[in-house]
Amino acid sequence: MSKKTKKITSIGGSALIEGIMMRGPKKSTVCVRTGKDEIYSEDISINTIPSKCSIFKLPFLRGIAGLIDSMRLSYKSLMLSADKAIESAEIEEEPSKFEKWLDEKFGDKLVKVLMVVASVFGVALAIGLFFFLPSFLFDLCGNFVPAFRESESGVEMVRLWKSVFEGVLKIVLFLGYIVVVSRLSDMKRVFMYHGAEHKTIFCYENEEELTVANVKKQTRFHPRCGTSFMVIMLLLGIVIGLFIPTAPFGIAFLRPVFKILLIPVTCGVGYELIKLCGRHDNLLTRIIAAPGLWAQRITTKEPDDSMIEVAIEAIKAVIPEDGSDIVKNCGC
Repeated sequence: MSKKTKKITSIGGSALIEGIMMRGPKKSTVCVRTGKDEIYSEDISINTIPSKCSIFKLPFLRGIAGLIDSMRLSYKSLMLSADKAIESAEIEEEPSKFEKWLDEKFGDKLVKVLMVVASVFGVALAIGLFFFLPSFLFDLCGNFVPAFRESESGVEMVRLWKSVFEGVLKIVLFLGYIVVVSRLSDMKRVFMYHGAEHKTIFCYENEEELTVANVKKQTRFHPRCGTSFMVIMLLLGIVIGLFIPTAPFGIAFLRPVFKILLIPVTCGVGYELIKLCGRHDNLLTRIIAAPGLWAQRITTKEPDDSMIEVAIEAIKAVIPEDGSDIVKNCGC
């Protein structure tokens, strides 16, 4: 960690549209800013995979289940925040004919339909950009770079070059994407709420009273963060790529397919590393957490007071009275 805290909590969260979702050991709560002096709060829940199948409580397998459950919970939270943001928005102009047609066809389900379409498109785009494009570009570069050809460097060296090439390109694409979206005003506000979430959790872990003033002085960079998890997964992808042939069964197209199939392995290992960084503060965990913390300089921004108020209300709602969220008392 960048600074020691008095305790470590299992409470985490995610930034939403004008709000924050906090997830505790007993419940999860969404808080959304709906007006200058109004914050809407609602508890949400999902049937988690480990609760239905205990095998997913085991190390590595729990990472796969945790990722899937987090995505489900985040999607549900995002849908709720989007609904509340639309309800609280002031309509200043007459809707277009197309907007009226959409409203007539889908009504209250419009936002859900748009979110599903956007999610499907986003997943397809991510698979294309992060799995197939890097592999294709490496093979294309092989026509111009002798070191990228097996006939020149050998099978093992080409596999190493390809894994590094793919991994570096993925990291560049990921960082480039978040840099671009961070310039958008709406996404900048989401990143500010992300900062409010981290700072509020740090305030709680430092056992300080949850006030705006106390939260503001905390750091916005937290080792247990989705950004850090994504960066760790990208780095692990380089290592995993070393064990996948450049063209399995003589078909280059199968390499990215194999890497997609191995995502559960990457998630499982990545989850355990994130937990390790969250529980311990030593040279090894600082090295592991460093790339993710650097990336958080893009995905988190300093929040304003109104955002911190939302984060405080969200975390207060999920702090259990029995202290079951405490992972470790640092005694420092």
